[in-house]
Amino acid sequence: MSPPAAPRSICLLRLSALGDATHVVPLIRTLRRAWPEVPITWILGKGEAKLMEGLEGVELIVFDKGAGARGVAALRKSLAGRRFDVLLQMQLALRANLLSALVRANRRVGYDVARSKEGHSLFINERISAAGHHVLDAFGKFCEPLGLRQDRVEWNLPVPDSARAWAAEQLPGDQPTLIVSPCSSHTLRNWRADRYAAVADHAAERGWRIAICGGRSELERRTGDEILRAMRHPAIDLIGKDTLKQLLALLERATLVLSPDSGPAHMANAMGTKVIGLFACTDRERCGPYSDLRWSVNHYDEASRKFMGKPAGDLRWGKRVEFPGVMDLISVEEVTGIFDAFIADAARDQAAGVEPAR
Repeated sequence: MSPPAAPRSICLLRLSALGDATHVVPLIRTLRRAWPEVPITWILGKGEAKLMEGLEGVELIVFDKGAGARGVAALRKSLAGRRFDVLLQMQLALRANLLSALVRANRRVGYDVARSKEGHSLFINERISAAGHHVLDAFGKFCEPLGLRQDRVEWNLPVPDSARAWAAEQLPGDQPTLIVSPCSSHTLRNWRADRYAAVADHAAERGWRIAICGGRSELERRTGDEILRAMRHPAIDLIGKDTLKQLLALLERATLVLSPDSGPAHMANAMGTKVIGLFACTDRERCGPYSDLRWSVNHYDEASRKFMGKPAGDLRWGKRVEFPGVMDLISVEEVTGIFDAFIADAARDQAAGVEPAR
């Protein structure tokens, strides 16, 4: 069956964050498979643009939210004189809604009524269906008003050979490796350092290599130092030493990644690596590691009942339960139990001659 008539041009607006940027890529792959010649433009944030650099067939226009009015002026200049057939307005935040007014487009596709907020409805003239609870599935709905369906999920994120070579130098050989990426930019999503250390020691005692990753912020450096001090076993300290492309390559080399709801958790999943995700502030079913949720804990409903006084099913889609102490609902014993279950599952697959899923 031939695809529907192609639009002349498509613009996507999704500024942030790193994890959500990875969730956009399968939609782009769907559009490219159907219409390889249609120009696609993606308006996104600075860090997200660095992550997506080299994404074939896509023009990246960077919006620097830290630049204030200068960033808006730069975006207006980049879009001057341009008109798109279709705008996919994929972000609900007020700033993104206002910026979308700079994009001239005949068709402006946005979210369903139930998910619309912060003036979103004022900037669109078509809507996706209400289906798709996981963020990636919701993003996939944006091709349906164009007559397409996202029938498979494909990432194939661009990673240069130099980044893979660097990652191989940091994590040489084939020793099973646990990467601990302890920090989300939303600090209330972050687990306690001593709990990360306890899980890392548990893995080290089973012969695993431990590496700790993070960016260059003071929070990530301090958290990493607290984990390293609390550990009984040595770990490789990679905090602040990688680029985003190198981080993708590191996550690809890992056997398993331990992280809260964060960009690296979703980047690891996109690179084919299993993730022990720590979810209480946010809903694993909505924003967990998409390919395999089995190894991620989910205390979102418990958190909602304890801190919001209602079951999670009564909360608006995307509502965060971010309160001090929410992540304490996740115990070390629960996470080490998941780690042991992961090892047992891998051993069963090996005994059965099943290749590890990537």
